[in-house]
Amino acid sequence: MPLISSEFFQNKTVRCIGIAGLIVIVDQATKAIILNGLPLYRSVPVIAGFFNITHIHNPGGAFGFLADQHAGLRHIVFLLVSTMALGLVAYFYAQTPRNYKVLAAGYAMILGGAVGNMIDRVRFGEVIDFLDFYLGDYHWPAFNVADSAITVGIVIFIFHLFFRKLPQ
Repeated sequence: MPLISSEFFQNKTVRCIGIAGLIVIVDQATKAIILNGLPLYRSVPVIAGFFNITHIHNPGGAFGFLADQHAGLRHIVFLLVSTMALGLVAYFYAQTPRNYKVLAAGYAMILGGAVGNMIDRVRFGEVIDFLDFYLGDYHWPAFNVADSAITVGIVIFIFHLFFRKLPQ
């Protein structure tokens, strides 16, 4: 007899915690590898002319938003905004019908990514980024696993917003 029944995994809350938790674990593990194995601002080419692993610390938000502001102000703003966003996304997740599994997974990805970056902000006052895509001298801002999960979750949400009926 299994310790956990299949009905356990049908529970929306368990699925959300599982998806978000996996993202947090992978995000924090990859950041630990970067922190312990690659000096700050050092790059390791992966695909020449296109992709490097580059150890960067981002004190700002997306695309360096507020990076030039006082550290205390940034810390308060980002923790407040992150907390409000987590609450809002958790509310949307709770309101999502069971048959909207992809949309629910998207919300869980956003939650996991937000928690992963929030952990960095609490621990370091900034976010560890390392995925560096570029063409010639044109670099996309470096990002991490948490940012990727948030982006995929938002794309899923936008897809449902435009192409499927969202829950009322």
